Amino acid sequence: MAVIASAAHRDHMTLRSPRKALRVAASRRKRAFDVAVAGLALLAFLPLLMLIGTAIWMESEGPILFRQQRTGLNGRPFRIYKFRTMTVTEDGDGVRQAVRGDARITPLGGLLRKLSLDELPQLLNVLKGEMSIVGPRPHALSHDAEWSRRVPDYEGRFRARPGLTGEAQVLGLRGEVLDDEGLRRRIEADNSYIEGWSFTRDLAIVARTAPLLFGDAQAF
Repeated sequence: MAVIASAAHRDHMTLRSPRKALRVAASRRKRAFDVAVAGLALLAFLPLLMLIGTAIWMESEGPILFRQQRTGLNGRPFRIYKFRTMTVTEDGDGVRQAVRGDARITPLGGLLRKLSLDELPQLLNVLKGEMSIVGPRPHALSHDAEWSRRVPDYEGRFRARPGLTGEAQVLGLRGEVLDDEGLRRRIEADNSYIEGWSFTRDLAIVARTAPLLFGDAQAF
């Protein structure tokens, strides 16, 4: 699946979207903030990145970085970077979502996921313009294909670059999708963020994310 949303659907999605919703992807201030934060964070965390990479290499067989196709702005796929936290590196069709107590997660991977340290390599995606510091969390292509059939407004979340953190995440709407209601609430939060976006809102989400780095009950 090269692109989740068809061109015709994206045109319809844009026409029904308020003009304010389109600013989130076009804002130069948001992009400048992304580049500045990602660049400074990579420099600041370089020793930690090297330490984590070495620990993963020593713990189990497999690549240090996990790469998987996710859906980005306007439904275009990109390859996301994360520290590998599992014994598998699934991609393409049939990606199985991580669940609580997942046997595929390594001991070190469990700690990295709990503290969201496995997400640090996504700062590279931010610098490349594939992601933003704040935006809807990206999902695997196979999950997007399935969930877009279950939630009518699902593809509206592709109006923004996916983010390291986002509205749904700080509201606790992350982790395993257990039912359609939980999925609908997550997508409503994503679309609400896009349609009501402001730079101040981004800063507020970043501030609300900080406490979650010390342990998030929905991170596993």
